[in-house]
Amino acid sequence: MTDDATVDLIGALVEAADLPGSVDGWESLAMILEFGEGFRSVYGYAYSPGDVITPVSCKWSGIEAAVNAYLGERLPVKILVQYDRKAGKHEVTFEDTDEERWAVKPKNFRQMREQLRPKFD
Repeated sequence: MTDDATVDLIGALVEAADLPGSVDGWESLAMILEFGEGFRSVYGYAYSPGDVITPVSCKWSGIEAAVNAYLGERLPVKILVQYDRKAGKHEVTFEDTDEERWAVKPKNFRQMREQLRPKFD
């Protein structure tokens, strides 16, 4: 995986989620990409100043080319993409077996949006 592929993946996520216009002043982003049997999904949160957290998602078709270029033949269960626009830092974490990792549900969504928030030291 080249750093260029990572930058392209993050750029595709930002563009497909339409973040610049829809979520004013967002500083960081956490997106979960799921690779289930027969389906693909992408969703997460944009974090703005003042503890404003906005749920975001995008169509798979908007990121498919960047995802394929990033992954090549490797197909994990999920990927967590965290990006801090202000700090210029990012992290991509793969999950190869646990389908419940990063599962956002009605009972845990407040906890998960904080757990997923990018925190780079």
